[in-house]
Amino acid sequence: MLKDLSVGERARIVGFSEGSSAYRRKLLSMGLTPGAEISITRVAPMGDPIEIRVRGFSLSLRKAEAEALTVERI
Repeated sequence: MLKDLSVGERARIVGFSEGSSAYRRKLLSMGLTPGAEISITRVAPMGDPIEIRVRGFSLSLRKAEAEALTVERI
């Protein structure tokens, strides 16, 4: 899961967990598509939100939002 990664680690999106299709569309529109490589750039002091780098831009996600992504470390 994305929340288990540390700063500097990279991962590849392999899919989405079960959930709202409307939220899945929102993630897809932000460039979080299967096969996209991401890296963890920052984590807030209290651990939420996390900042990831995907397709050349930075994106902040709350851990609850990040749970919708299924990733594999690379």
